[in-house]
Amino acid sequence: MATTNDLKNGMVLKLDGGKLWTVVEFQHVKPGKGPAFVRTKLKEVLSGKVVEKTFNAGIKVETANVDKRTMQYSYRDGDTFIFMDLDTYDQVPVEAATVGDAANYLLEGFEALVAQNEGVPLYIELPAAVELVIAETEPGLQGDRSTGGTKPATLETGAEIQVPLFVTTGEKVKVDTRDGSYLGRVK
Repeated sequence: MATTNDLKNGMVLKLDGGKLWTVVEFQHVKPGKGPAFVRTKLKEVLSGKVVEKTFNAGIKVETANVDKRTMQYSYRDGDTFIFMDLDTYDQVPVEAATVGDAANYLLEGFEALVAQNEGVPLYIELPAAVELVIAETEPGLQGDRSTGGTKPATLETGAEIQVPLFVTTGEKVKVDTRDGSYLGRVK
């Protein structure tokens, strides 16, 4: 338990019958007339829905213990991704819905941050950029500028991104995991 005076960005609260909410931003307000209050912007951990909520200053709110650990992606078994805890070597199953778009950038042996609450995986955080090999792309024609100088390419994970015309099959590229954009070639 904590009070609204203890709120910090990134803190996870348990509200509305056990739902987990992350504090995105907060502001303590002391109006000239009336009691102080705390205005917050909260994001639901599982669905990503963002809401604004106001609390009276000093009231107690229940905090959730979120354990973030670096884990290594081992393999995929149907709709379940298996991660290995690097400290205990335990295998942790994570549902495909929880992994989400991160699946486009996961290869066996990649490390990711897995956030858990009471043993239940909540979300996966990948590094901002990963290095992957281009599995397939068409040869780019130097005079072809109708597409703005980019062409589609399939990564070794099966995801498709846009790359410049000079990138060829078999090259290793750096990809932004947040939006899937090409960041450059890896030498």
